[in-house]
Amino acid sequence: MSPPVSRAPLIDTLKGAACIAIIWHHLAFYGPMSDVAQPLFPGLMAWLYDHARMAVQVFLVLGGYLAASSLAPQGVARFDSASVQIGRRFVRLIIPLAAALALAIVVAALVRPWLDHPSVPGVPRWPQLLAHVLLLQDVVGEEALSAGVWYVAIDFQLFAGTVILLAAGRWALAKVPQAAQAQAMQALVAAGVAASLLWANRQAELDAWGIYFFGAYGLGMLSFWAVRSPRPWLWWGLVAVLSALALAWDFRGRIAVAASTALALGVLLRQLPQWPAGRWATGLQQIGRMSYSVFLVHFPVCLSVNALFAQCWPTEAMPNALGMVLAFLLSLQVGRLMYRWVELPTPSGLLALRWQAGMVGLGLLVLRVQQAVL
Repeated sequence: MSPPVSRAPLIDTLKGAACIAIIWHHLAFYGPMSDVAQPLFPGLMAWLYDHARMAVQVFLVLGGYLAASSLAPQGVARFDSASVQIGRRFVRLIIPLAAALALAIVVAALVRPWLDHPSVPGVPRWPQLLAHVLLLQDVVGEEALSAGVWYVAIDFQLFAGTVILLAAGRWALAKVPQAAQAQAMQALVAAGVAASLLWANRQAELDAWGIYFFGAYGLGMLSFWAVRSPRPWLWWGLVAVLSALALAWDFRGRIAVAASTALALGVLLRQLPQWPAGRWATGLQQIGRMSYSVFLVHFPVCLSVNALFAQCWPTEAMPNALGMVLAFLLSLQVGRLMYRWVELPTPSGLLALRWQAGMVGLGLLVLRVQQAVL
């Protein structure tokens, strides 16, 4: 979800809209403010609870689109070292994540005595902390320290898997003309999309692994190649056919959202590369550019506001509804600070290690204090 410096306005617009939807989904999902405010807007709360999470599919498609644009714009790997690409991605993801997890650990420790609610994460343990700094928490079955951490791990898996696939294909087809290489690799990606949509995405036990989500991610890659192709209708047709087969075999709303996003992205960027414009679009684009930071910090921000309003207005519906709005606005502002101070500065492996060590050390300190109190 970490954006390049310059790209089409539509991408940042979609990221901004998806980021807003995810924040509001979590505000509806993690109470108690939403529980108290629910009678005022039952229909809206139900929609946010059940459907706003579909915005994750938008992030997946955009992630695949941007991966194709940077790794293989012509269908062939254009990078030299797979390990360097994977390492850079890990560093770029882990620095803001470690900072956000440190904030989440502190906030959870502060609100735990005052907010008795399932949404408050438990006291961190060292295996749990280690799993998070390695992006393996769901693979090894550790409880998440913050909402949305699973997506960061999946994003890294998808990116790393794509890099390895492209690098292996380049090695295996080294003696094949580049045009044939590109066709072979693009066909392999399409086959991976089909395997994910028709099989892996239907296996709930695989949802800790990138293959479960590669259908949406790969549709984004195909969408990028459609924009670059002299015959885009062939790519749009491929996206439509793969999606239609998957939905006919087993209809899933999340796949319908991913397919619609991939098709709309390809068509609009082909026909209207500078759309949208205007004040509303500019606002969404600003949120989109800092969406990764906002996505990471919004849970501890919302948790702190929930704790405050649970103490001050435990049963009043309107104050709690206003508290949800306040939590949303504060999430944007704290995310903006995270973006400027943590995400934007040039990342490095040493800086990543410092943030990881700091987060783990803070978590162990909270654990020791908790043990001393008990």
